[in-house]
Formats: sequence, C-alpha cells, structure tokens
Amino acid sequence: MCSRPATVARRPADATIILLLLARLGLRAGEVVALQLEDINWRAGEILIRGKGLLHDRMPIPEDVGEALASYLRRDRLPCQTRRVFVCTRAPRRGFAGPSTLTTIVRRALHRANLQPEFKGAHLLRHSLATSMLRCGATMGEIGEVLRHRAPNTTEIYAKVDFDGLRSLAHSWPMEGAQ
Repeated sequence: MCSRPATVARRPADATIILLLLARLGLRAGEVVALQLEDINWRAGEILIRGKGLLHDRMPIPEDVGEALASYLRRDRLPCQTRRVFVCTRAPRRGFAGPSTLTTIVRRALHRANLQPEFKGAHLLRHSLATSMLRCGATMGEIGEVLRHRAPNTTEIYAKVDFDGLRSLAHSWPMEGAQ
C-alpha cells in the first residue's frame, strides 16, 4: 500500500484527468481507482467501468476526456508494472490504495479554486453532473443511465431540483375571485 503522502496526485496532469473522469463521466471514486489500462478501448471510444456490485458497464469517452486521458498516459503517467491507470507518485509505484485518495484530490482542487461547498468529497462532482444535466433538460432516466443507477429513485437523490429556477419559469396562479 502507498503511504498517505504518496497516494495524492501532485502532478497537475494526474489531478486534471481524475477530475475530468469524476466530473464529465460521473464516475465514482472507486471506479476511477480501479481503472486499468485494458479497460480503455481506444478503437471503440469507450471505457469499461468496474462499478458497484461487481457490475461492469461500458461508457463512451467524450472527445475532450479521451484526449486528456491519452495525453496523460503518453506523457505523464509514471513508468511502473501495475496495469492501473493511476499510480502513486512515490515508490513503490502501485495503484492508489483506495477512493479516499481521490477525495483528497477533489478537496485540494476546491481549495485552489477558492470554492467552499458543504460537501467536499469526490462524490460532489457526481452530484454536480446530475444537477447540471437536469438544468440542461435531461430526463431523470437519462441522468440515471449516465450515472449507471439500477433504481430510478436513486437518481432523484443526485439530481437536486433547482426550485428557485423552476419558480422563475412558473406562471402566476390566477387570483380572480379569491377572498
């Protein structure tokens, strides 16, 4: 296992691609940690996600994420024997010990951006993706599909409804004859 300081991505390229995978694909921290080189199918433009409950799903890789991932693997990933995509920065070079490493990366990015959300873990970016999709008009079913939820009611937890935004769209209730 990596020691605590060695597990946190210090090179900007590590943090950037990790944040992209969390924010653009809505991956869970554990899914990013488990990502292996052979999980990326460059010809098909998709990635194998080793999800919860030993379920595996294939997802398309958006062009910007694919380019950043390819650049990271070609130029920035440290040479090592492990097949994991993300590795510790100090010897021994192994895959990250666990998802908490990504929480640290997200917290540091939030601090650098001077953002102070109530929750600061890696899951914040998954929630943010769901909320953003909802604001852009995606259905709950579409959001659930991207987040790979098996039960529709799980998606409702992630996609927080923007009630203030909805109020601005609502028509006034007719008050004629009201006492």
